[in-house]
Amino acid sequence: MGRSLSTRPADRPAAEAAISALYRHIGLSPPRFHWVTSPAAAFATVPAGLPPGRLLERVDEWPLAKRFIELRDRLYGAVHAHIRGGQHKVDWRMRDEVCQPLLGTTSRCLLPAVRRAHNVGSPTEVWYRTLCVSWIAHCDALRQVAGVELPAELSKRLGLWTAVAAASHWWWPSEHVCVVSKRPAELHTEAWAQNGERRPHRDDGPAIQYADGWAVHAWHGTVVPSWVIDDPTPERISAEPNAEVRRCAIERIGWPAYIAKAGLRLVATAPDPGNAGSELRLYDTAFIDRGRTTRVLLAVNGSVERDGHRRQYGLLVPGSFDDPLAAAGWTYGLSGEQYAQLLRRT
Repeated sequence: MGRSLSTRPADRPAAEAAISALYRHIGLSPPRFHWVTSPAAAFATVPAGLPPGRLLERVDEWPLAKRFIELRDRLYGAVHAHIRGGQHKVDWRMRDEVCQPLLGTTSRCLLPAVRRAHNVGSPTEVWYRTLCVSWIAHCDALRQVAGVELPAELSKRLGLWTAVAAASHWWWPSEHVCVVSKRPAELHTEAWAQNGERRPHRDDGPAIQYADGWAVHAWHGTVVPSWVIDDPTPERISAEPNAEVRRCAIERIGWPAYIAKAGLRLVATAPDPGNAGSELRLYDTAFIDRGRTTRVLLAVNGSVERDGHRRQYGLLVPGSFDDPLAAAGWTYGLSGEQYAQLLRRT
């Protein structure tokens, strides 16, 4: 996890040596290295030696990337071919406790920057999964924990991938030129799942920022425009077409503060039967969701947060609801009468 989320300066000599060795392994001479400060800089730069029109957005289609992906797949398969007997049970445990948390963390904390940097469409991500430390950590755990013994040649090849992951960030291989990005200068994350996964989050600036100033903002794992973090206002929220971005911006302000600033009209209130001592409050909004007018139901979380407080949150409900109990029941797929009978909700 430390290597995956590292913000230390890249070890350029070590990265170039390991990548050069991987090039030699598939029968090619070492490339010329083109270092950039961020994925955005990589996508904006076409160094001499890259064929015209070969966009980094389509790296999975590059002939050399395909060969490296196949090289990784063969190595991963060869490592697992050495699993014997009871080691299979440990293998599945390593998948759950090592591989999946790292893969999830990479997908949530590092790939958003790559996705944001892409200029056209959505990137295919086979290449980025190939560079992810999750499969390397899985293999290493099999050796160290399960006692899987690997031949010297397999250990050497695994060591090359490990060295690249430990020394650098994303890289994009062409026959004569290899583009390599430096690591983020800042990376802010929070614990998200019980298995140790993390997701990007920062409430006072970019969650991911590179030395050239290029940045990605995120609110509890959701990538958002910078204004959501830096300057959320009721006017910007009302003009935002994306419901998920609106939700994040409102949470950034805080639902009570947003309701007061936006001047939302209170429709009705009711005690929350599933959360003793709390109140349900139904407000009018100016939002249109999927072509329908909406109202917002302000409620208090039934579960205590990590800091010991109960979070207040808002839920968009159809504008036809006038009763807070009926609106609350709708969010659970229940009628208002059924929701009124709840003893406790989480």
